[in-house]
Amino acid sequence: MSSAGNSPGRPRGVVEGARDAVSVRPGLSPVGVSIALAVTWWLTGLIWVVQVVQYPGFAAVDPGTFPVFHALHSDRITWLVAGPMLVEAALAVALFVRPPRGVHRAEAAILLLLVGVIWASTAFLQVPEHERLADGLDQDSVRRLVATNWVRTVAWSLRAIGLAWLAPRVWRAG
Repeated sequence: MSSAGNSPGRPRGVVEGARDAVSVRPGLSPVGVSIALAVTWWLTGLIWVVQVVQYPGFAAVDPGTFPVFHALHSDRITWLVAGPMLVEAALAVALFVRPPRGVHRAEAAILLLLVGVIWASTAFLQVPEHERLADGLDQDSVRRLVATNWVRTVAWSLRAIGLAWLAPRVWRAG
């Protein structure tokens, strides 16, 4: 028997003599799920403020000061979203790779897919509009930004609801 409690030929993480070869590698911990829930709800609240207040407000900014306003917005919003988005993505991968007891892999896959939708929307829909707006106020770009941002708003809202739905099962399972 190896130091990990496995005999030769037995897959790593499976305890010899364990009933039905139960894996001892844990899934994402309840703390990890709680952090994922908190980060996703933070980002969901933020995207709703951006969707309902910030992006529509772009259209009312004086065109002469818009480039400065937009640069300020872009710099500051990055500080609010970059770290949480990276944490959210890492925890979504962890939830999929190591679903805890009470979470089906399909649920974790849907939540991970929603992160992919958010990142793809950001990269391919919102970033190009922000690049255009960096040169100056363009009402068509503002309209496109508001319209396409619904993709992220809905995806984050669905993630928040999904995590709120599965988190209590993880907490109960310990």
